[in-house]
Order: sequence, then structure tokens, then C-alpha cells
Amino acid sequence: MKKPIKFLFIIFCVSIIFIVSFFTLIITGIVGNVPSVEELGNPINKYATQVISSDMKVMGTYSQDKENRIYVNDRKLSKYIIWALIATEDVRFMKHSGIDFYALLRSIVKRGFLFQVSGGGGSTISQQLAKQLYFEHAKNFLDRIFQKSIEWVIAVQLERFYTKEEIIGMYLSKFDFLYNAVGIRAACHVYFGKLPQNVKIEEAATLVGMCKNPSYFNPLKHSKRARGRRNVVLTLMRKNNCISQKECDSLKILPLITTFHKVDHDDGIAPYFREYLRLLITAEKPNRKDYDFSNICRYTEDSIAWETNPLYGWCNKNKKSNGLAYDPYTDGLKIYTTLNSRMQIYAEQAVREHVGNFLQPIFLKESRNNPMAPYSFSIGKNVVDTILARAMKQTDRYQILKKRNISENVIKIIFNKPIEMQVFSWAGEKDTIMSPMDSIRYMKSFLRSGLMLMDAHSGAVKVYIGNINYKYFQYDMVSMGKRQVGSTIKPYLYSLAMENGFSPCDEVVHEPQELITETGEVWSPKNTNKMQNGKVTLYWGLQHSDNWVSAYLIKHLSPYSFKQILLSYGLSEPINPVMSLCLGSCEVSVEQMVSGYSVFPNRGARFIPMFVTRIEDRHGNIISTFYPKIHIVISEQANYKMLSMLRSVIDNGTGRGIRLYTTVQMGGKTGTTQNNSDCWFVGFTPSIIGGCWVGGEDRSIHFNKMSDGQGAKAALPIVGIFFKKLFADTKLGYSSSDQFIVPQQFSNIRISKDEYEQDTIESVN
Repeated sequence: MKKPIKFLFIIFCVSIIFIVSFFTLIITGIVGNVPSVEELGNPINKYATQVISSDMKVMGTYSQDKENRIYVNDRKLSKYIIWALIATEDVRFMKHSGIDFYALLRSIVKRGFLFQVSGGGGSTISQQLAKQLYFEHAKNFLDRIFQKSIEWVIAVQLERFYTKEEIIGMYLSKFDFLYNAVGIRAACHVYFGKLPQNVKIEEAATLVGMCKNPSYFNPLKHSKRARGRRNVVLTLMRKNNCISQKECDSLKILPLITTFHKVDHDDGIAPYFREYLRLLITAEKPNRKDYDFSNICRYTEDSIAWETNPLYGWCNKNKKSNGLAYDPYTDGLKIYTTLNSRMQIYAEQAVREHVGNFLQPIFLKESRNNPMAPYSFSIGKNVVDTILARAMKQTDRYQILKKRNISENVIKIIFNKPIEMQVFSWAGEKDTIMSPMDSIRYMKSFLRSGLMLMDAHSGAVKVYIGNINYKYFQYDMVSMGKRQVGSTIKPYLYSLAMENGFSPCDEVVHEPQELITETGEVWSPKNTNKMQNGKVTLYWGLQHSDNWVSAYLIKHLSPYSFKQILLSYGLSEPINPVMSLCLGSCEVSVEQMVSGYSVFPNRGARFIPMFVTRIEDRHGNIISTFYPKIHIVISEQANYKMLSMLRSVIDNGTGRGIRLYTTVQMGGKTGTTQNNSDCWFVGFTPSIIGGCWVGGEDRSIHFNKMSDGQGAKAALPIVGIFFKKLFADTKLGYSSSDQFIVPQQFSNIRISKDEYEQDTIESVN
């Protein structure tokens, strides 16, 4: 008997020495890959950045590889989630220090010796967190045994660095609940549309139940199975005295109800705005080598933005404590924007109602007998074929085929072969069969639109709609796209005149104007307005958007001085100082036009659009705060003259169609370019400014009739519909009774020799 006992004792001692030595080698890092103290101090370093609206709605996220993990403070977890997790995964979690030896021994005996599959696991929550953080799936049994040993060491280390609540928070922030919902915060939103602190007991049990196997217990695909798992969790919660028997029984009989919310970068509120903001904050310092000769103006513009705009390149201009630049995909930032989610929804509805439900059917009806459709019949088949061929070469399908070294002839055959596909329609995505070439032509048949609205008192951008549908039309017509502005440029010209001694009551002969260009040619603009002969006032000229009056002014002011004031209004190069500039021949973005018109309700000062109010790190510490920025453009005296004239445009001129939607005091201007290619309206109330563009993707896609294709009919109604919705929602703080405040010395603006302005403007003594 002594020899067997001695033999067993030796084996025991050798085993102890081996185990101690083995774990010593692991702890010292000689064996295995135990993370450093620095890594353990920040074990989860990849959190999605949240983009938050001014009314505190999460509009979307920026994440790495679709890993939409959002940091959640352990204090903001529902107690039901914590109770359910402990009761299900680790009942002695609050008592052990990373390793539950009782559970480990039970698992060894039941599963190792008695071969009971349901014998329970020995892993604690801390060990599971260690596995999530530092290990991939084991290749074989021996690999898993070795991995398990390192997990124990890491689990004990985690318990040293963090509180129990923090470990639970990290575990739940790391777990993948499917559907791009990484972490408990995303999971609560995806499955129930709630924050983690607001979920009910049965909802918490459902989510924790998924931790066993999220695919198998998927509540969307396997509702019955997930409900059964939920009830198991509720039973364990009762067994662990988290809930009473009565609560347990009543909760078990409840149906499993989910409210699915898909999470994706392209989904959510204001996708064009979020993408513009992403490009803005991640911009790098401009390098001249990255810009070709045709983009020299863009290089200048970006260089100025880098030096003067704190949001431009924010991630690269601001450093973390470790000296590295911020990463919006992994640092879990919170970007608090100026956008209002309800106003954004109203604006999207306005675009749909007018462009989708009204304009688009009229446009399709007008072009149904045109073999060149959606292009104008006048441009000819060869031009259309050239445009479509260029569009084909810009598609991903073409680029992929070229990389495979497929010839142009074969590519053309592929592009003209009908296939199954999904295409855009205003009624929703449509399954159809058509050739890729036909689909290009089909997509070009849709009218596009860009809309931006800005608070008049702060420059805070409240609405941003870059186009009609982000999935199918990703080109942003608010900030990236520029189109000719037509007559919406005229208020800038008139303001230059007011600064140079002109008055609204000054008269000019209403007749064709002949101007000599720098090249010696005669330029004489056409005029659609022949309502009045003889003399007219400048006031009348702007009210009726008269081209002859504009030509008269540019002749006396010069295109060069006009260009300078346009730059002050926020328009960017290239601007060609030619005579036709007075009719809006330059290309401008919606963002720039809205910023420019902010001068008129602000005593001559222009607000630079503000998109973000502050940025916080994932712990809620404020990193950056942003404030309104203004630039003085014109004097107060000139500005109040302009305010009077622009109000008259709305009440009695080309913008009077807005009165079908609202009675609020307004100023503004419509614009239509040659061949009705671009339709504009920019308008402002005492409290908000809105600008809208409508047109085709290409300038040769347009209405043939002025009655349908002018700014007053195509763009103005979108702003009007929005204002109607805005003022109907009194909770937003904007009122249709708002009035322009004009100091006493500027309250009587002469508009003709014999009369004064009759409009009621509140005077301030």
C-alpha cells in the first residue's frame, strides 16, 4: 500500500510543480500571449462613433468593418440585464476573483468523468470576457486547453483592474448580437428600439438568453426557440432570487415581441449629412500633389478650410493622450450635431411630396414621346450615346470587368444583356429585368434635388438633404455638387449697388441693354419680362427678376467688383468676372447660397454654416466645442434696403407662390437657368433660411416648358411645404408670427419717387 500512496503523492507533487511553473511562465509572458498592463488597462478599444441630433436622437454611427459597438457606461445598464446575466452565466460572479473553482470542479467531474453534456460550464464572466477580447476560435482540443489556461490568468488580471460592474459592461459591450449589433446598447436598439436602461425584465432575459448562441436563439428567425430560452433565463433569475415566483410565472406566459431596427451606416436619419460630416472630420491636410491642375481652386478652398475651420480635418488636427489622431471608427466618440431630426423628416417628406409625387410624373409625361428621353430632344442621339457611354465607364460593374481584362466589345454586350435587378422608384425598390445600359438611362430619368435649412440666428444647420435617395443617388447636391444659380444671384448684385450709392427708388429705362465685353464683343441679354415700358425702379427690377435691370447694374458696377462681393457672400472660385455673371452664370452649391442669404436677416453679417456643437469622448468628456462664426458683408443701411426689396419679391414678385403655404414674413428669390436646367429658390424668415435646387443629373435633362421648369414651380414649393409643416409643429420653437426687427432709422425705405414702402415692419426706437 505504501508504494502506491508514495507514487500518487509524487504524481501529485509533480503536477502541482508543473501547474505552478506553467502558470508562472504564462504570467511572465514566456509562454502564451498574455496582454500587457497597458492593454489590460484599455481592453476594448474599438467603439463606434455616434452622430447625435440637436434633439438627442442617434442619427447613425461610424464603425469599423460593420462592428457597430457603442460604448455604454455600466451605470446605464438596466439592473434586469445585470441580474439576468449573473443568474445565467455566473451565479457566484460577485464572490470570486475571476475563477470559480466550485463551478470548475463541477464541470470537470460531470463532463470529464460522468460525461454529462449538460453538466454546466466552468467559465466565469471574466473568463468569457478574456476569451472575447484576446482569442480566436480554438483549432483543436489541445489548443483550447492551452487557451483556457491563459484565459484564467487574464480573468484574474481583469478582476484586479476593474470593478465587477465594469467587467459586466465590457462583456456586454463586446458581445455580437447579430445584425450589426455589437454590444448591449446596439442590441437593445436593434431588437427593441430602446436604451439599455429602459428594457423590461422579459426583454433583458431575451437578450441575455442569446449569449448562449445568438444564431440558434435568434428572436427574429426562431421566435419559439428564443422564447423558450428567455423562460429558462427567467427561471434562473427566480432561482437566484432576482425576481419572485409570481413575477416569473407571469413573465413566462408573455409572447416574445420585438421591434426590429436595422443598423447600417447608410440607414438612419440624414445619411447625406452623416457622410458629409465623416468626410469633413477625417480630411487630411491638403497636399498640392493630390490636386491636378483642374482642381487648383479646390486645393485653395481646402487649404483655407484646414486653417480656419476647426471641424475640417478635426480627427487629424486633434490628438489623444497617447499622441495618436482620433479615429471615428474605433474611438467611440459622440458628435453632437445641429441637425433636428423632426425638421429633417419634415423636409424629406416635402421633397417626396413635390419631387416624387408631383414633378416626376409631369416630367415623365412630357418626355414619353421623346426618343432621346430623359435628355432633351434637341441635343441629338450622338451626344446622348456619348453621355451614356461615359456613365457606363463610371459604374462599378464596368471597373470590375476591365480589371478582368475583358474587351470593350464584350463589355458592351454584357451591358446590353437583360438581367434581374433592383432599381429605385418613388414607391419603393422595384424588382425588374432590364439591361445594365437601360438601367443607367432609367436612373437618369429621375429629377434630383438638394435642400438645406439653417437657423438664422446661429448658422446652425437644421436640415440637410443631399439628394432624393442615398442608396441609389449618393452624389451630394448640397455641398459637393455645384450648379448655375440663375437669378438667385441677383440679390448679391443689388446689394453691391446699394453699397455704391444706388437706392431702391432709383429709376432706369426698361429697355434692352448692350454691353461691351473685354474682348470687344457686344453682350445683350434676353428678357422674358416685358411687362412694363418706360422707366422702372430697381425695387421693381428685383421684384420681377428683370434681366435688363441687372445688365444695367453690372454695366455701372463692373464684373470684377461683383466677383469680390460674391466671394464675401461665401461663393467660391472659380468665378469668371464676365458680364453674364449678373444673371447667375457661375456654379454654386446649395450650402453656399443658404450661407450667403443669411446676410439679409442678420443686418449684413453672414453666418458660416455650423454643423456640430461639441464632440465628446466615449466617457462623456468634452474634447471640442464649436461656436457660430460670422463675417460682415454689407452695411446695415444697404442690408435693410435689400430686406425691403427681397420681402417684396415674396409678397408681390416671382416668389409669391410661397404664400400658398405660409403667411410668415419672408424674403427670398427664385432662379432658373438657361433651358430650365437648374431650378432654385432661396428664402428666409426672421428665424430660418432655406435653399433648394431641383434639376436633372445632367444639364441636358430638363423640362421643356418654362411653366413646369422654373424655380418658382420646381424648387419653391419644396421650401413652402416644409415651412407649412414646420410652423404647424409648435414644439420646434419656430413661429409663423415672427417679424423682422428693423431699427427706426431704417424703417422707411423709399421704393419710388412718390411713395414709401407700405409693408408693415416692426420698428425699434
